[in-house]
Amino acid sequence: LQREEERGVEVTWEDQKHINQFSKLNTRVERLEEEYKKQKEEKEYLDDLAMEIELADEDEPIFYKVGDAFIQLPLEKAQTRVEKAKESIDEHVEKLDSQISAIQSEMDGLKKMLYGKFGQAINLEKS
Repeated sequence: LQREEERGVEVTWEDQKHINQFSKLNTRVERLEEEYKKQKEEKEYLDDLAMEIELADEDEPIFYKVGDAFIQLPLEKAQTRVEKAKESIDEHVEKLDSQISAIQSEMDGLKKMLYGKFGQAINLEKS
């Protein structure tokens, strides 16, 4: 009896728009999560770099990568650049986190509505 009920649910144009919206949001969240992961890795690299710079000799210049080239910087300037880069990444990570949260909240609302109508006839979970 339950199978017959699941088959009998008609998909309206509004339902299809909600399903499409959920799919778009899901794709967007996946992209943002990938970017979030990359930024977190970059932050770890910068943390390691900051530790290495602290161990460096103050009199010797530090080779700092800018684009495809390396420039020599005094220790203090290199430390300042690394700290600014870490702050920039922290801000970016915060923005990504809030975007992901907002999208997931919208997706949860769509899930609730779609599962309420279609029950087990629709699968909105990641595989």
